[in-house]
Amino acid sequence: MSTEKAVDRSLMTQRSAFWRCFLVFKQLLGLSSRDHSSWVNRLLLVFLVNGVLIVASMLVGAGYISLQDSLSFLRSLVIAPASIQPAEQLPATVSVVMETIRWPRTLAAILAGGSLGLAGALMQRITRNPIAEPGLLGINAGAALGVVAAIVFFAAEAGFPYMVGALIGALAGNMVIVFASHRVQAPISPLRLVLVGIAVNATGQGLTAMLLLTKQTVFDQFRFWILGSLAGIELDRVFAVLPFTIIGIVVALLLVRPLAALQLGDASATALGHHPNRTRLALSLVIALLAGSAVALTGPIAFLGLLAPFLARMLVRESTQGLLLMAFGLGSALLLAMDILGRWIMQPFEMPVGSMLVAVGAPLLIWLVRSKRLQPMVPGGRRS
Repeated sequence: MSTEKAVDRSLMTQRSAFWRCFLVFKQLLGLSSRDHSSWVNRLLLVFLVNGVLIVASMLVGAGYISLQDSLSFLRSLVIAPASIQPAEQLPATVSVVMETIRWPRTLAAILAGGSLGLAGALMQRITRNPIAEPGLLGINAGAALGVVAAIVFFAAEAGFPYMVGALIGALAGNMVIVFASHRVQAPISPLRLVLVGIAVNATGQGLTAMLLLTKQTVFDQFRFWILGSLAGIELDRVFAVLPFTIIGIVVALLLVRPLAALQLGDASATALGHHPNRTRLALSLVIALLAGSAVALTGPIAFLGLLAPFLARMLVRESTQGLLLMAFGLGSALLLAMDILGRWIMQPFEMPVGSMLVAVGAPLLIWLVRSKRLQPMVPGGRRS
């Protein structure tokens, strides 16, 4: 009898610990029953689509790999390899292709796409401008310049040194854009923001090209990276960027309430106990961190920070945290889909994913400029 009571107490303790963890996660996201009925189901559907795209990404490539082998490999990432029966072991060539080529680029697409989507959503919220995004406004170009400068001047190698260079470049580009487009006691003008962003973007691209041309070996290595490409990404580079991506996501979620208060105006945000200037500074650092990590991994990719938040606003209208999570999920799904399409239409070769996104994003930008959606976003009444 005492043994049964001990087991019951152990189960109750485990359930209590699980429930406390759930409540902490729920409080972090700010979920409520009303939220659940409005956007959580759509978010789950988006992540389900990501799962399907992950399987598709493992299938598409220069060599043929069966669906069964792809699923077996993905299952081995979750289940201990020792538990897989010998009959289910993958052929050596298939295992090498999966581990060294397709899985690293798939994971990189998820991280980079989600980071750029989230960075775009944050940038649009703090500027209240629906066309603000890291690629269009020059933050990605600044990050790319930082990476190339670190390689040329300091012989930096892939991984953490890339991340440092990208972060410094992204921060510099972001600060130039914010200060150059801001007027005292006046909202940031969409036109001024775009003009300053174009100037920063062109400057960053020009300086990057100059640095690449100074060293032929560096140019040969990065001629595809500078277009935004997932080819040749190694798992070590993905793991080097992963901590920065996680930090950016967590900090963005922790700043949901101050971010939502900013949509009411600085005076209202101050009355609610928030600090608008500190919030903008912290979110600018998060944007630079997310955009820099993505650029360090895949190169500068434009328009993804525009597409993902645009679609997210169509699916989430009431919740700030829902919008951010949806932008992350849609960003990863879009980059995965474009990468799969770029590999499929040119087999056995591939088209850089950055070029694919430009082909889709440029028409959308033209449509946005011609539509009434270009008006500054002041969605008063969004819940935090």
